[in-house]
Amino acid sequence: MEPNELLKKIRKIEIKTRGLSQNIFAGEYHTAFKGRGVIFSEVREYQYGDDIRDIDWNVTARHNKPFVKVYEEERELTLMLLIDVSASGNFGAVGMEKKEMMAEIAATLAFSSIQNNDKVGVIFFTDKVEKFIPPKKGRKHILHIISEIIDFRPEHTGTDINRALEYFTNVQKKRCTVFLISDFIAPADYKDSMMLTNKKHDLVAIQVYDRRDAELPDVGLVRMADSEAGTVRWVDTSLKSVRRQYAKAWYEHSQQLSATTARCGVDLASIATDEDFVKHLLGLFRHRG
Repeated sequence: MEPNELLKKIRKIEIKTRGLSQNIFAGEYHTAFKGRGVIFSEVREYQYGDDIRDIDWNVTARHNKPFVKVYEEERELTLMLLIDVSASGNFGAVGMEKKEMMAEIAATLAFSSIQNNDKVGVIFFTDKVEKFIPPKKGRKHILHIISEIIDFRPEHTGTDINRALEYFTNVQKKRCTVFLISDFIAPADYKDSMMLTNKKHDLVAIQVYDRRDAELPDVGLVRMADSEAGTVRWVDTSLKSVRRQYAKAWYEHSQQLSATTARCGVDLASIATDEDFVKHLLGLFRHRG
């Protein structure tokens, strides 16, 4: 992509997603994603009902009356975005391309995080880990992430969610919030790694799909390409049996994804490329709040 075109796209996404983060998600994000723990804030006089384990004995001795330590939530988080950049993300029959919506969702989450002074990092993956951007703070870092999301050129075309999760748990030792953003058109062999990731971290799954992933229109003979496998076949969409089988396969895939995330205790949001993702993210945040 030409530098001027890239800058225009970055600016467009920044204006849209930063506005969403500031005006819509500011409080919701803070409530939905807690800090790592509590930190000492101040001391005050003991009041009836206070936990005696919080008594500050040094201050109590100096003033000859009991004082307790007051703690507050430690707000700083590390947010990691695991973004699927496999070839199926280039598909866009209804609404925008999947990779474009993934970019906007990722940018919105990133800008929401810096409102709370959190660090943000990214892992781009296909059937291998393509790139790791370590977590940092600040607008400059976020804009670097967005430019990578828009202009990233993966080496591979397939998808391996299991490998991405395993890499993440190995490289990120401190607990953080993780958004796994994918169309989840991949072998469903990631249950164990998803379970392990969610035990160590706070994992959230966001599925971005196209309506044509779920159902075929009746448009006669169609040449269909599997962009990840590199195969091509002709399909007669005028046949009800073909359309029914296609829809059945998607339904079973969706049910399997829902069941896997539920067993792993992972929140899942499924968003179509012609939908307003804001509504889904707000619903997800409020569910967690």
